[in-house]
Amino acid sequence: MEDNKDQDKLEIYSQRIKAGKRTYFFDVKSTRSNDYYLTITESKRKMRDDSFVYEKHKIFLYKEDFNKFLEALQGAIDHVKNDLMADVDFSQFDRIDEDSSAFGDDLKWE
Repeated sequence: MEDNKDQDKLEIYSQRIKAGKRTYFFDVKSTRSNDYYLTITESKRKMRDDSFVYEKHKIFLYKEDFNKFLEALQGAIDHVKNDLMADVDFSQFDRIDEDSSAFGDDLKWE
């Protein structure tokens, strides 16, 4: 019998953010016992041997760490925006990436 750890995981919600050669995936998953967690995956497109390959890095974030993670992330972003780069108008980056559909909607990482 084939052992597949991913069979225990059910995807509940997924959101993709395109950022140049990188794509970020935010996936909410559930175990069979309805325990929820978040995976954050960074995928980078790279050239290798005349074709593209994707290098990925994944973070698993569990419910007991959601608030701490969110506070730390918001604190770091606020520090950069307000203290280190207060003269930058960050609203210029609020545009919708016109290349967001270059790979189709069904590209995602498991």
